[in-house]
Amino acid sequence: MKIYGIVGWKNSGKTGLVERLVTDLTGRGLSVSTLKHAHHHFEIDRRGKDSWRHREAGAREVIIASRRRWVLISELRGQDEPPLPHLLSLLSPVDLVLIEGYKAEAHPKIECHRQMTGQPLLAERDPSVRAIASDVALADRTDKRVFRLDDTAGIAGFILSETGLHP
Repeated sequence: MKIYGIVGWKNSGKTGLVERLVTDLTGRGLSVSTLKHAHHHFEIDRRGKDSWRHREAGAREVIIASRRRWVLISELRGQDEPPLPHLLSLLSPVDLVLIEGYKAEAHPKIECHRQMTGQPLLAERDPSVRAIASDVALADRTDKRVFRLDDTAGIAGFILSETGLHP
């Protein structure tokens, strides 16, 4: 299972790029999963629903299953956040896992950069950033490969080349 990261500051276009890459890469016949890091409290079920009530009662894990999908909710209950390798081990085998976030990890990444965020390039300090997808020209600011943020096919091709995947 190959992995490739998409990183960047808030509002830099990470989620949109991941969404477009999944569509492009699955359209090429690859199996793709995603793993997204959240820096904030999030809920995947709603207050008052049965699964929410199970968790609120103290369940460590809750599985919700139907004919269409299933989900496992694990409550950490004060434990540390699981490390990325552990989370990757929970996924079923696929050709490629796109990881959104986890910018401090050392796996290969593409940085999303939008000028309007006013943030510096992560690539300047992170050697695991292999390329940058940006809404502005950056050739004079980096020696990394630079793509237009909307060049989904080009970025997908770059990831395939980097990972050695050939659909």
